Amino acid sequence: MAFPRFAILFLFLLFFLSQSIGKEEEFSEELLLKPLPDRKVLAHFHFQSRVPPTETHGPHHRLFPKAIYQLVHKFHIREMELSFTQGRWNYERWGGNDPISSNNAKPPGVELWAVFDVPQDQVDASWKNLTHTLSGLFCASINFLESSTTYSAPDWGFRQFAGNLRYGTLPREAVCTENLTPWLKLLPCRDKAGLSVLMDRPSIYRGYYHSQRLHLTSTEFDSTGLNMGIVLEQTLTVVLQPNNPGNSMTYSSDSTLPQSWSLSSLFGRKVGGKCVLAKSSNIFVQLEGDLVSELNSRKKENERDDTDNLDFEGSWSNFGFELSVSPDSVINEINSVHKGGPSVMYKFLVENYSDSKPFDLGLMWKIPVAWSCPQAPLQDNRFLMGSGNERGAIAISLKPIKQSEGFQTPDINNRDKCSFHVNVFQVVPWYVKVYYHTLQIFVDGKPQSVPDVVTKMRVSPSEDKVSPGVMELALKLPCGIMSAALTLDFDKGFLHIDEYPPDANQGFDIPSAVVSFPDFRASVNFLEDASSNKSPLLVKMQERSPVLSYTEVLLVPLTTPDFSMPYNVITITCTVFALYFGSLLNVLRRRMGEEERLLKSKAAKKNEQFPVLLSKLYAKLRGRPWEPPQSSTSTSSSSSSSSLLSSKLLIKVVLVAAVAAGWQYYSR
Repeated sequence: MAFPRFAILFLFLLFFLSQSIGKEEEFSEELLLKPLPDRKVLAHFHFQSRVPPTETHGPHHRLFPKAIYQLVHKFHIREMELSFTQGRWNYERWGGNDPISSNNAKPPGVELWAVFDVPQDQVDASWKNLTHTLSGLFCASINFLESSTTYSAPDWGFRQFAGNLRYGTLPREAVCTENLTPWLKLLPCRDKAGLSVLMDRPSIYRGYYHSQRLHLTSTEFDSTGLNMGIVLEQTLTVVLQPNNPGNSMTYSSDSTLPQSWSLSSLFGRKVGGKCVLAKSSNIFVQLEGDLVSELNSRKKENERDDTDNLDFEGSWSNFGFELSVSPDSVINEINSVHKGGPSVMYKFLVENYSDSKPFDLGLMWKIPVAWSCPQAPLQDNRFLMGSGNERGAIAISLKPIKQSEGFQTPDINNRDKCSFHVNVFQVVPWYVKVYYHTLQIFVDGKPQSVPDVVTKMRVSPSEDKVSPGVMELALKLPCGIMSAALTLDFDKGFLHIDEYPPDANQGFDIPSAVVSFPDFRASVNFLEDASSNKSPLLVKMQERSPVLSYTEVLLVPLTTPDFSMPYNVITITCTVFALYFGSLLNVLRRRMGEEERLLKSKAAKKNEQFPVLLSKLYAKLRGRPWEPPQSSTSTSSSSSSSSLLSSKLLIKVVLVAAVAAGWQYYSR
């Protein structure tokens, strides 16, 4: 009886361990909705999967995607980020000093960077293998980043991972549903349940901006003792225009009634409950601090001192707008650094709804209101100067926005005492040969000495067909500047005919430059209820990440050969060769004996035509049917019979002709 008891205890222990291990994996899904000043709506999906270290949890997982786990262990990835973006983030209207714009506003196309925990001499090999793996996993052309001419090794201008960091972009990569479908397959419920059911393809891709991002952090190979496991963040950021054309009344030159919206009007679908495997499923509606301040001022002007109230069952209303569903909690921002004031977050628990009772949140505006989003200290723009296909210049312009809240403009007398830092990271393809010694810096339109403004600089010149050019600058600018500009001269190189893309006449892309402000941190702290589980999205927004932005993608026209000339040459050459080889093969394959027999047979047929005609005429005169002459085996008999027949026929024809002539003569 001891053995069955031991077996039962062992099975019970295995079951308990499996249950405890299964609970350690976590998955959460959240959605952030935020109205924008230009009457659009920002929808930010945030999915997070977490798995404990392999040492304690093992290699088998219940929620975490197996493909990502194998990716981390095969290439020893410490941190990685991959983004697919369509459109460009509007920093002036949609904000540039908040966590969403700093972490999720990406350049057009594909951006990939990764940090490897391998020896220095194995980083490039790991990067090339990783690009091929991701290309097959996400059905994209990421494998083009394997070439050394397309990726770089930043030191400090992009991320603080010197040596083991690789960075590459594909500005012309198109983004479509073929990339979104593999991204959704990494979710436990895919797009069949939970918040992911809102990802209707036509609704997402008709937006003004669309960016799907995958961020991976791993401590599997960390030697510092931090055993946090692997954390996978999947975000989808979309800027949509509400489909409500009837709500577009303009009240004045500055105030316009924002468009009302709902989940069904934005995505064409409703939420039928949370994903059963998700630990938490929340929807947030965020109002910017400037918007909250504007609503409070309008409320005081109209002397309406009523508090938030319920107008009818299930709704929630205040002075400026009305929500179709009452929020489960209201979260206020604490320690706000923006001039507009603290922002407000309305939280909705999706677990309270089901397919029989779907969740369709709607926001209806009551009064016209105008506001602005928090802006970065400086707005950056990049453009080309010069003309022709030989030389040119790249210019980066930095200007403050009127509503900029990054810093207060100090007194002009104390201008030299206040300063802030700006980092510029730029990668240029090898066929754009930049002369870094031509760097010129202008502050408020006046030229400045480079050592007076540049505190740190790293330049890696390009090498033809081997590596791109990399520039990392650390600038120190006074707080009260009105404008700053950097210029660099370059020459345009020549490509081999095999290196031109199919659309070479369109031009060649220079990837976006990264401008960051290390003295400013994009973070929003919300006072959440301590009794409830902390939201991963709110925790992510509280991280003090540096404010950064991406410039435009430049389109450089290079000297392009006339591709019609090779086409014409190839066409006429193929024609000449076809005629030549056709005649030559005809002569080589022809047999002379067969040709002679063919000619003799043709001549014999021509000689036999006259006797045949005579025999037909003779048969007609005699009134008998014509019978073809029979061939004999003997050549002598055939020749004699044919000659005799021909002579007789000839005599008969002559006699008939004589009789006919006599008859005609006497008849006249």
